Amino acid sequence: MGKLTIVDHPLVQHKLTLMREKETPTAVFRQLLREISQLLAYEITRELPLTHKTINTPIEPMEAPTLAGKKLALISILRAGNGLLDGVLELIPSARVGFVGLYRDEETLKPVQYYFKVPDAMSERVTIAVDPMLATGNSSIAAIDLLKEAGAKDIRFLCLLAAPEGIETMHKAHPDVEIVTAAVDKQLNEHGYIVPGLGDAGDRMFGTK
Repeated sequence: MGKLTIVDHPLVQHKLTLMREKETPTAVFRQLLREISQLLAYEITRELPLTHKTINTPIEPMEAPTLAGKKLALISILRAGNGLLDGVLELIPSARVGFVGLYRDEETLKPVQYYFKVPDAMSERVTIAVDPMLATGNSSIAAIDLLKEAGAKDIRFLCLLAAPEGIETMHKAHPDVEIVTAAVDKQLNEHGYIVPGLGDAGDRMFGTK
């Protein structure tokens, strides 16, 4: 089985509770998503490779740690992934950004691709794919498939909520991909939504139905 990290930090859990409440307005939901994504990004980047370089402090020169290798690739799984992307970019503003456009067919629950654009040299970048929900896992797996076809090797998946079914499906398809999430909920309902969940993250973020 692949690696799963649940970020149980009190601030993460508190903000998630506020986001779950159906009365939370769109503007507040969007701001909370931006804030919580920064906290989750802190965890998913914990083991990034480091190197050292010589710098001059006001006191003396030193060998100081700095991120190694090419800039990270942040990949938003559209459209809801953009809510997480904004927050992560505030933490890692030098990252390169890509987009995978997928929507879920409401009858088959299968992903349909409509857009794909990622940075170059994907094989040399740590890649973080972001999508608020890991529900059935079908769209996430399709996105990871595309990223691997583009050359990505070190891929991590960042989501706000996950269902046990989605985690199992992702681990079977891509056991090498680490999943970082704020919570694992009970199950999926007959429509493929996470229960208790927080509804459709894209709709709540953008104020659409």
